[in-house]
Amino acid sequence: MPTLRSSSSQLHSSSSPSSVSSPLRTALGTGPRSLSASSSSSVAVPCDDRDSDQTSEGDSESLSAGEGSDFEDNLRRNVRKRAAKRPLKTTPVAKRPKKGSRMVRAHGQKESEPPASDLFDAVKAAKSDMQSLVDEWLDSYKQDQDAGFLELINFFIRSCGCKGTVTAEMFKKMSNSEIIQHLTEQFNEDSGDYPLTAPGPSWKKFQGSFCEFVRTLVYRCQYSLLYDGFPMDNLISLLTGLSDSQVRAFRHTSTLAAMKLMTSLVRVALQLSLHKDNNQRQYEAERNKGPGQRSPERLESLLEKRKELQEHQEEIEGMMNALFRGVFVHRYRDVLPEIRAICIEELGSWMQSYSTSFLTDSYLKYIGWTLHDKHREVRLKCLKALKGLYGNRDWTARLELFTSRFKDRLVSMVMDREYDVAVEAVRLLTLILKNMEGVLTEADCESIYPVVYASNRALASAVGEFLYWKLFYPECETRTVGERERRRSPRSQRTFFHLLLSFFVESELHYHAAYLVDSLWDCAGPQLKDWESLTSLLLEKDQNLGDVQESTLMEILVSSVRQASEGHPPVGRVTGRKGLTPKERKIQADDKVKLTEHLIPLLPQLLAKFSADAEKVAPLLQLLNYFDLNIYCTRRLEKHLELLLQQLQEVVVKHAEPAVLEAGAHALYLLCNPEFTFFSRVDFARSQLVDLLTDRFQQELEEQLQSSFLDEDEVYSLAATLKRLSAFYNAHDLTRWELYEPCYQLLRKAVDTGEVPHQVILPALTLVYFSILWTLTHVSGSGASQKQLLSLKGRMVTFCELCQNCLSDVDPEIQEQAFVLLSDLLLIFSPQMIVGGREFLKPLVFIPEATLQSELASFLMDHVFIQPGELGSGHSQEDHLQIEQLHQRRRLLAGFCKLLLYGVLEMDAASDVFKHYNKFYNDYGDIIKETLTRARQIDRSHCSRILLLSLKQLYTELLQEQGPQGLNELPAFIEMRDLARRFALSFGPQQLQNRDLVVMLHKEGIRFSLSELPPAGSSSQPPNLAFLELLSEFSPRLFHQDKQLLLSYLEKCLQRVSQAPGRPWGPVTTYCQSLSPVESTAEANPQGYPSSKKRRIEGPSRRHREDISASQEESLQLNSIPPTPTLTSTAVKSRQPLGGLEEMEEGGGSELAFTQGQSLLGAQRLRSSSPQHFQTPLNSLRPGLGNRLTRLSLMEEDEEELEIQNDSSEEWQGTDKQSSPSEHGLDLLDSAELNTEDF
Repeated sequence: MPTLRSSSSQLHSSSSPSSVSSPLRTALGTGPRSLSASSSSSVAVPCDDRDSDQTSEGDSESLSAGEGSDFEDNLRRNVRKRAAKRPLKTTPVAKRPKKGSRMVRAHGQKESEPPASDLFDAVKAAKSDMQSLVDEWLDSYKQDQDAGFLELINFFIRSCGCKGTVTAEMFKKMSNSEIIQHLTEQFNEDSGDYPLTAPGPSWKKFQGSFCEFVRTLVYRCQYSLLYDGFPMDNLISLLTGLSDSQVRAFRHTSTLAAMKLMTSLVRVALQLSLHKDNNQRQYEAERNKGPGQRSPERLESLLEKRKELQEHQEEIEGMMNALFRGVFVHRYRDVLPEIRAICIEELGSWMQSYSTSFLTDSYLKYIGWTLHDKHREVRLKCLKALKGLYGNRDWTARLELFTSRFKDRLVSMVMDREYDVAVEAVRLLTLILKNMEGVLTEADCESIYPVVYASNRALASAVGEFLYWKLFYPECETRTVGERERRRSPRSQRTFFHLLLSFFVESELHYHAAYLVDSLWDCAGPQLKDWESLTSLLLEKDQNLGDVQESTLMEILVSSVRQASEGHPPVGRVTGRKGLTPKERKIQADDKVKLTEHLIPLLPQLLAKFSADAEKVAPLLQLLNYFDLNIYCTRRLEKHLELLLQQLQEVVVKHAEPAVLEAGAHALYLLCNPEFTFFSRVDFARSQLVDLLTDRFQQELEEQLQSSFLDEDEVYSLAATLKRLSAFYNAHDLTRWELYEPCYQLLRKAVDTGEVPHQVILPALTLVYFSILWTLTHVSGSGASQKQLLSLKGRMVTFCELCQNCLSDVDPEIQEQAFVLLSDLLLIFSPQMIVGGREFLKPLVFIPEATLQSELASFLMDHVFIQPGELGSGHSQEDHLQIEQLHQRRRLLAGFCKLLLYGVLEMDAASDVFKHYNKFYNDYGDIIKETLTRARQIDRSHCSRILLLSLKQLYTELLQEQGPQGLNELPAFIEMRDLARRFALSFGPQQLQNRDLVVMLHKEGIRFSLSELPPAGSSSQPPNLAFLELLSEFSPRLFHQDKQLLLSYLEKCLQRVSQAPGRPWGPVTTYCQSLSPVESTAEANPQGYPSSKKRRIEGPSRRHREDISASQEESLQLNSIPPTPTLTSTAVKSRQPLGGLEEMEEGGGSELAFTQGQSLLGAQRLRSSSPQHFQTPLNSLRPGLGNRLTRLSLMEEDEEELEIQNDSSEEWQGTDKQSSPSEHGLDLLDSAELNTEDF
């Protein structure tokens, strides 16, 4: 395995073999002057007791497999005192200080004062050139090394957000760890923000400027100070110590600086390697010269330079060794995801820039382990780093072991819950597919293929590219003609479409090819826009395509045309883009012209060939939606328009399927635009078609009215004609054909005699409905007469009576159709129609009578709130039928709810809907919730009464069925309590705003519970008394003062009821307990927001729920998590019992130690779903820790209330958003704690 050290590097012996000096403990004459890494000199990097276990673990990881350690020799060597090396001959001349330089200091400056740290202000402002800024600091450093280095140190301290400074006295007398502890005590703990995370425009560019400063610092020092023993080594020592700090700001900022410093050092090491190679070539060339031409001075100079380059390389390797072992090995598994992401991102850059040393399995394993990270950003950095490696075909040989070890993980990340991570995973697998043949098996590819139909377009497009390179590209490889133009042979295009058909049909992953076309559009757009090949395949006489393949090919044609014309993905596929660029709009316009010119002559031919197949005709008619119809005029293509109109008429006369008729009517509507020059021709064709259909309808209607019996053919013919007319009436104004009267006569006969088949009634109802709407469109103008308005009102009322009669029909389809049309008409002719200056339409306003309202509510109970059968896997025909029926029931409920909200029906009728909220939550929960929200916005008081009315109705129904005995123990009563709890949650956290409503609800509930008294002399409880248990669910929404008043009110009401002494009734006791101060769970602060209950930790029910959740979830994610303290644990520690925390407290640990214990305690609380964690009861802890835990627990909601909110999605957002679990000492990277043997 290649290492960063060269083969000629030597070990340096120390005078004291029993101790190992840190490579960073260099001296410039005296020891106290340099920053020490620790009070102990026996370690290479700063390490105290709390990180001893992690340090040893990091060492074992980095030193795996003996010779696999890249820094083993460097860590073992003893570092001698180094003087500043003589710079190379290429050292640039230092710039002179500029006039007015900020680095010039007064000669009388006291030694104890820290130097003016305006480096930070200059970097923060990011207005000056960074190179000039660094050069000025270098000039000041050369004038006064101590003051210049102090200024650099204080720059990094201020960049961490710390207001403390390092003085010259501290610099001389204190060790590194002591300085960091002193700065920690001065750190501002009131706010968690620091420059890297602070909001605001002034901090937006700070991180970029900070990183640029570190990079420029190394670049300008690479020929001079970089090899001076004092500044760089002590800077690395400081950053290493800060990166192990308990303070998050220190740890985050110093890790970023250290990793950027490492990246710059890697570039310097790469340059040194190139210089050494050049030097070696020059030396060999000079030595191979003849004796007369060889220059001994030249050889000696080259040898001296090589020695100097070798020494510089050893020093650079020492710095890199210290940074990697002291910072990266510990911080790549830090609890803060931002720090882990920084480490992985920089590791990827090292591998790409210096692949000779870093692109080895001993470094790749860190990326492989971190692929399992629980934070999105870290996984994303891993994948991006790997993309840069797999993108280079020359490096794939070095990645074989890594690929075999982590391939399964990479394939599984295609299903990552974060879409951007999944997209990067697919793109990485595409690179593996291109550059490493045979690595991905068929099983791996088959697990990726289904994602091509994902709803997220970025992910689907990425998988589409993977699919293209796997299946299509090898068979349809393009050949280049010349240098620019690429042409695809017709044979390769046919092969492409055959492969596409084969994949879609044989995989059976989806029913709609439009999503497959959209997924392939970005990578195979030119092939999909080859409409010539598509249409030639469809029009070919001797084609070997089956019926399913023809239908699929037709759908691919329509989908590609739609995609090229509209430029947006199909319905249901999410894309983050808001619009098209000007270039994309230009391409879209050109494609629309091309496809129109090509398809206009071929569309009549396609319709003629497939006119008998309804599944193929409907998509063909949809092509007109995407044409530029003006081309019919501009290109002189009227003859093709005539052929199209003829084929359209034949299709309409031949078919009666709704999809075909709707497509035909809409196609004719697109052509009937008065702005087109061919409008008169199309209008004439439309009149001919409607005349034909109307004449046929009149003939068949006469036979139907005169005869009491029709055979099946006659019934089918009449129903088909009505369907055609209904479809065209929807898109075209057919008022002048006067279809209302004949259809009304047909419906009247159906209602009076019942002799009209239901196949005829359904389209007849729709025809009359469209007739009324088109008439309303005509009279909506200001010139309508009173006679016209009254005539329309009469027709509408008459039709509503017909629909009301149809609600009691024996056929459910007729009932549902009548309900839909009736609800739409009632909504259209509601009082809302006169809003907006249309008072002249007031005669048309229609308010339904009480009988009609009750019939609508009864229909809803009989057809909507019914228990459906259990759904299976969703693939059988029965499951699809149940899903369609559910959609129809949702449509009926939505229509009824709209009538309630727009004031057409009495709002009290909403109780029939609200009382089913809990029972039918899975089917209609979203509709009922929206209705409840809108009703509360209209009238909060009335809505509260309706909620109470719903509970009263349910209670009365149960009381009539079961009787008063043992009522509160029935399952139905328990469901009512759940419904009451859901109603209580719907009031939200605005307690002050809802105060009067909740009190009113309680009073009315108390009156209802005592409305019926038991017989005189009887000691039995009132029959409605159990209703108090339902009221107790609303008690948490009360103020303490209101609870006392309600207790007094209840006591006053109970005085009228005779009760046996000493035997209080159970419901009364339960209700009083809910009103007692001990059970108060929602006491409000002055702003009216409820405080939280203390989380119950003990108890068998709690432990039982935790055991269940632990078996179902990998980790428990809590909704409420306490805010992160400023001081947090710095590394993922090994799990220790709480007893260890007690020992720590008894030992009187420092503030940092206590903070560490607090963080561990918080982490174990979050892991409480696992049986082996948190086994110590709360009361067994010491008082200090108990108080801390209680304080952390105060942020969490009551367990039962949380369960209700999670199950019902009824939760109301609190005033503060909680932080993520990754910020509380939680072990978020279990997979990173692996031994190197696992690799």
